[in-house]
Amino acid sequence: MAKPLSDHDRRKQISVRGIAGLGDVVEIKKSFNRHLHFTLVKDRNVATPRDYYFALAHTVRDHLVGRWIRTQQYYYEKDPKLGLDLEELEEIEEDAGLGNGGLGRLAACFLDSLATLGLAAYGYGIRYEFGIFNQKISSGWQVEEADDWLRYGNPWEKARPEYMLPVHFYGRVEHTEEGPKWVDTQVVLAMPYDTPVPGYKNNTVNTMRLWSAKAPNDFQLQKFNVGDYIQAVLDRNLAENISRVLYPNDNFFEGKELRLKQEYFVVAATLQDIIRRFKSSKFGCRDPVRTSYESFPDKVAIQLNDTHPALAIPELMRILVDVEKVSWEKAWEITSKTCAYTNHTVLPEALERWPVYMFEKLLPRHLEIIYEINHRHLDRIAALYPGDNERLRRMSLIEEGDPKRINMAHLCVVGSHAVNGVARIHSEIVKSTVFKDFHDVEPEKFQNKTNGITPRRWLLLCNPGLADIIAEKIGEEFMTDLFQLKKLLDYIDNEVFIRDVAKVKQENKQKLAAYLEKEYKVKINPESIFDIQVKRIHEYKRQLLNCLHIITYYNRIKKEPNKKFVPRTIMIGGKAAPGYHMAKMIIKLITSVAAVVNNDPVVGDRLKVIFLENYRVSLAEKVIPAADLSEQISTAGTEASGTGNMKFMLNGALTIGTMDGANVEMAEEAGEENLFIFGMRVDDVEAMDRKGYNAQEYYDRLPELRQVMDQIRTGFFSPQKPELFKDIVNMLMNHDRFKVFADYEAYISCQEKVNELYKNPKEWTKKVIRNIAASGKFSSDRTISEYAREIWGVEPSAVKIPPPNEPRD
Repeated sequence: MAKPLSDHDRRKQISVRGIAGLGDVVEIKKSFNRHLHFTLVKDRNVATPRDYYFALAHTVRDHLVGRWIRTQQYYYEKDPKLGLDLEELEEIEEDAGLGNGGLGRLAACFLDSLATLGLAAYGYGIRYEFGIFNQKISSGWQVEEADDWLRYGNPWEKARPEYMLPVHFYGRVEHTEEGPKWVDTQVVLAMPYDTPVPGYKNNTVNTMRLWSAKAPNDFQLQKFNVGDYIQAVLDRNLAENISRVLYPNDNFFEGKELRLKQEYFVVAATLQDIIRRFKSSKFGCRDPVRTSYESFPDKVAIQLNDTHPALAIPELMRILVDVEKVSWEKAWEITSKTCAYTNHTVLPEALERWPVYMFEKLLPRHLEIIYEINHRHLDRIAALYPGDNERLRRMSLIEEGDPKRINMAHLCVVGSHAVNGVARIHSEIVKSTVFKDFHDVEPEKFQNKTNGITPRRWLLLCNPGLADIIAEKIGEEFMTDLFQLKKLLDYIDNEVFIRDVAKVKQENKQKLAAYLEKEYKVKINPESIFDIQVKRIHEYKRQLLNCLHIITYYNRIKKEPNKKFVPRTIMIGGKAAPGYHMAKMIIKLITSVAAVVNNDPVVGDRLKVIFLENYRVSLAEKVIPAADLSEQISTAGTEASGTGNMKFMLNGALTIGTMDGANVEMAEEAGEENLFIFGMRVDDVEAMDRKGYNAQEYYDRLPELRQVMDQIRTGFFSPQKPELFKDIVNMLMNHDRFKVFADYEAYISCQEKVNELYKNPKEWTKKVIRNIAASGKFSSDRTISEYAREIWGVEPSAVKIPPPNEPRD
């Protein structure tokens, strides 16, 4: 028997040939070994997989840094194995879960596209010490665990203490002859951490800069003078709590003071950073330090990603008026030309409305500025609509009431030169409902920018098998021009290509089935339809409608156990906000139904239900390539866009969905006959709102629905606690804003069509190919090109920056 290799011998065997075309093999080997040496703790001689991961990450980071620096200067591999299992090392990397639902994930796709399109851009955010919680399922219930993603450090980031900046809170405003002064403030320092964002094969490396809160050294040191030194040091935590944890609500506003502090913290630090860079960069200016702001909107574009950074508007005004002594009129022109606002939701509970008293305490100068903005805004509206006081009330930035509140969406609309929704139907709803009055006054301000996803991560990286067979047919240009996928229509009847697409899907399904069997101890039938709904748990996303179908299908199998049924594996995954009772009950219902279905011998492998624990990006990369059916079943008019729908489409799943969000444009691109579209349209929902929705009518008329609801109500799925799901039943029967029963019949009927088509694998795969071929529009490259040209006034560049080892022009 061969003697086991020592760690020294193993390292000697590491081959770095071909790792992402990094260049000189000897140098890379040296770099890897050097990092491995410094990674190892002095008293530990054996390298762990984590040591290898950090060494590899630092080696790649070194490779990026030269290009990263070159990019900043410029604007102002087939088998990368190393003798190690790269997939194993990938598993070690922590998800940086620094956002909620799709909003942060969208921003990550945008950063990838900005770099790939050669656009000089920064992404700014907060470096949360604890990101979105890890979800555990215990006895069928969601339990939250802190996401300590930084416990082993983060090899991709670089701390930049030299760019640390002060951020002010509290205090008071003094009105002096020189103008207003914000005094007696508490200071928190913002420490930047930079992460490189590489473009695809163009040597561009942009920057994501995340801010971490640090207390200044003199923080509360007056306490030291009275002897309470220990308390003075401990109180530093109060300042540093600002970047401690992400608020885990998606599509729900939580008006906590700490959250407002977070929003101002990221805005104040970012604007100082932007202005510092503007002043010091030349842009053809001969001044050693730029002092005029005339050209600011020509050189800087600030995109407000929802209302969370809305404070950028009053903060930029404060800097220009109070600090730089620009006139109000000029400052307002600069601010509104610089800022643009993306709206991501029309749900009223999601719109930010901050109490005035909170601003008065935390940001007193900003409150004055917002009042002045509102005063001038309402004067303008009053001149346009004399005597229309109701319109003034609707359009005010300040909502009267107890307490008075600041409507942050109104602030964004008034203070921006462009306002966009994120899918065509959403942008129309924005214009006709939530911002109708503003659209009446300035229709030219409103645009649409349909969301997109990066094909580098959501095809090439997560589904290399599919990417390979596509490249064999149409070449590799589709990775930066996803519209090239239309060429696949030439192969719609090609027997070999049809077989190859089906084979890749089956391999992905088998891989996922093995993973699920290991994780959940449930035997999965890889021949079954993999029916998947993964997204945040929310009533409007209607995981409950999916659950009603599961129970209906289960009842049909039980009623006719000898009938041939198309087998299904239904997977539902997503996190519920910790304080969202109904969402947590929905998870408990799904897991309770799964426990009954999966253990019923009559059902066998014809139906399995799995709740995917702790849904996150790294799990999505396994699940999405294996999906046959993508569930996109929100009530029409509630999902702004969705991006999971696009990921599934690109990876060869067929969509069952309502005409909502980007589903509408997906159906337009692929042909409605190539999706499973069902249910009410936006007009139908509006008509039902006028007429009144009566759940009882559907319960009385539809026997299968009545049976399902009776089972939930009487404890069939919770025999130990028959009344466990009474809140769900009560909501569905008496106050369901999202009209689940109204779409039940159409949904069940549409699911039958899914089964019928799945019986014909060739026809199913042809629809899959049509969907993949039609998904070009949903590249974030297309989205970002539109933002660049139509909002920011810049042109994407195909220029490839020379690598660091080549001389500059």
